[in-house]
Amino acid sequence: MVFYYTMLSLNTADLTPVQIQSYLNHAVAPRPICLASTVDKDGNVNLSPFSFFNVFSVNPPICVFSPSRRVRDNTTKHTLENIKEVPECVINIVNYDMVQQMSLSSVEYPAGVNEFIKAGLTELPSTMVKPPRVAESKIQLECVVREVISLGDTPGAGNLVIAEVKVIHINEDILNADGSIDQHKTDQVARLGGDWYCRVTADSLFKVAKPVSAIGIGVDAVPYAIRNSKVLTGNNLGQLGNVVALPTDDAIEAYSQSDELKEIFDATIGDSQTRDLQLHLKAKQLLDEGRVEEAWMVLLM
Repeated sequence: MVFYYTMLSLNTADLTPVQIQSYLNHAVAPRPICLASTVDKDGNVNLSPFSFFNVFSVNPPICVFSPSRRVRDNTTKHTLENIKEVPECVINIVNYDMVQQMSLSSVEYPAGVNEFIKAGLTELPSTMVKPPRVAESKIQLECVVREVISLGDTPGAGNLVIAEVKVIHINEDILNADGSIDQHKTDQVARLGGDWYCRVTADSLFKVAKPVSAIGIGVDAVPYAIRNSKVLTGNNLGQLGNVVALPTDDAIEAYSQSDELKEIFDATIGDSQTRDLQLHLKAKQLLDEGRVEEAWMVLLM
């Protein structure tokens, strides 16, 4: 399956920081949001969101976020200045019910102004670090800053804050009975480019099967006629290549006796081209429903 696209190729040396920022923010998305609370040496609280953020290690548990230098005037953010004075922070994960308040906290208020108050968010005392938690956040990570790595002194240059997670607070409303987080209940949001965000809802969630103890056969092992199907997509081929072994001849024969498959065979007697098309359409339906083994049986009939 080969695709040909017309590509716009850009050399970053020919772009302004504003242009690079726009392209990357739209391209590298969605990005989780770190709503970071910090304090300065005098105890003044600051709250600010960062979408240049992710988890980078679990042993030790490390999150990294980047308060970049402002593209507009090359100044640094209060979060960075605070962390250099008091190397602690709380990473508050943003959910949909607080997304507008999170956005409001990004306003560049003067130093010393408490964004908790400006955004109408509630301070909750931390158990191990000085900065407070955001009570409205369903997941709060108390962190000690290990290191701050400057990536430059020009407008838009990042500063990697390497934060070790010391305490994890989780709202019990989003937990399953076994104490794990239920992804359907987190209602998280993520940052895109410009003013765009996205929301993780039940309708937008899906699973991708990924074996951890066995090796899939790979797309290259899928028969040529299936691999070059005009019906199956690249995602479908990925599903087919993710199986450990193909179904047996006996299983295929038994499955072919179903009423739905018999109907396809009866309707396409003497027309192999239409039969192949209908079988591929049926296989695609099964793959879209996550019934990979059955789809293989249909394709191998």
